[in-house]
Amino acid sequence: MEPGLIWILAGLLLLLAELAIPGVFLVWIGLAALGTGALQLLAVLSFGMVVTVFLVLLGAGIWLSLRLRRAAPPAALNTPGSGLVGRSGMLLPLGEAEGPGLRVRIGDSEWQARLPLEIRAPERPLRVRVEAVEGTTLIVRPE
Repeated sequence: MEPGLIWILAGLLLLLAELAIPGVFLVWIGLAALGTGALQLLAVLSFGMVVTVFLVLLGAGIWLSLRLRRAAPPAALNTPGSGLVGRSGMLLPLGEAEGPGLRVRIGDSEWQARLPLEIRAPERPLRVRVEAVEGTTLIVRPE
């Protein structure tokens, strides 16, 4: 069997393995093996040259993946602010809240809340909108 075809077969097997074992590492090894096999089918290469081509293609793939990862915006999944900013809720008076400090009820859950400095805590429930999230504290403003 041709050495180039063996490289291509190994690359395809690595790409299939990536589907079964996701992790993004086997993709770059598989693509480097495919490129090495294609180049070896086009030209007769010595063993040292084949290893060099494979390592250069693997390094280029890893460099590309790091560049793409750095360019991607961070995911906002599973963070408190991802679904709460912009939502409305009821700011509970200090006596009604279960925990210390201000609390806001959004849906069926209560969150710690903070009002801007110019607004004081209400004596009755007040409808508010979430402006921002700092940790697990919601920054709210009256609607």
